[in-house]
Amino acid sequence: MKAFSWKVACLLLSGWLLCGTSSCTSKSVNASTTGSAPAETAALTASSESDDPLTNLKKGNERFYSGNPIHIHQDAGTIRELTAGQHPHTVVISCSDSRVPPEIIFDQGLGDIFTIRTAGHVMSDFEEGSVEYAVEHLHSKLVVVLGHEHCGAIHAMLEHLNDDHVEGHIAAIVQALKNEPEEQVLLKGTCDNLPEQAILANIEHGVKQLRESDPILSKLYKEGEINIIGALYHLDNGQVEFLEI
Repeated sequence: MKAFSWKVACLLLSGWLLCGTSSCTSKSVNASTTGSAPAETAALTASSESDDPLTNLKKGNERFYSGNPIHIHQDAGTIRELTAGQHPHTVVISCSDSRVPPEIIFDQGLGDIFTIRTAGHVMSDFEEGSVEYAVEHLHSKLVVVLGHEHCGAIHAMLEHLNDDHVEGHIAAIVQALKNEPEEQVLLKGTCDNLPEQAILANIEHGVKQLRESDPILSKLYKEGEINIIGALYHLDNGQVEFLEI
């Protein structure tokens, strides 16, 4: 009986040791995989980045609309690095529409984009001053005026072309859009797709406004220190179309 018990005990001990070895091996593999994830992410991030800001935006948007975003610069390491300062490669002036967040649609992260957002991306001295700060002090090299399809501010302007019955401070936005020379030229003619053309005219106005903004932006643009371009976001597929203006 004692011999039998001893054999049973030995078998149980052997089984326990084998299970322990298997468990240790499993943990080791998991630890190795977990440890390599940050390195793989860093390599993927590095391969996706370029010295050209526009290339970064185009590649990021392609990742976004194709369903393969990598969410660069959204980790604890980036947070710590940015406490020393920021150097966004691009300034984006966009509509406040919740469907058009620049960092997401361009698959960028913390510290990459200096974002300025108003309804219809209408710009006054406050917004222009913010762009000046980004290009002068943060050394951003690219400025993008980003419009989008089905813009509510543009639709509000078109609904109130012949009246001024707009309540609250929204009236100031509608009036600013009405006063844009590009919109006035468009509205005097005939157009098959007025809302779409009005959105494009609004983007064109924003680009020209910044290119002609004295004394800082116009000088930097003419000297080739910065580039100021326009873009249109397509709500139906998530793609950004960069415009020739």
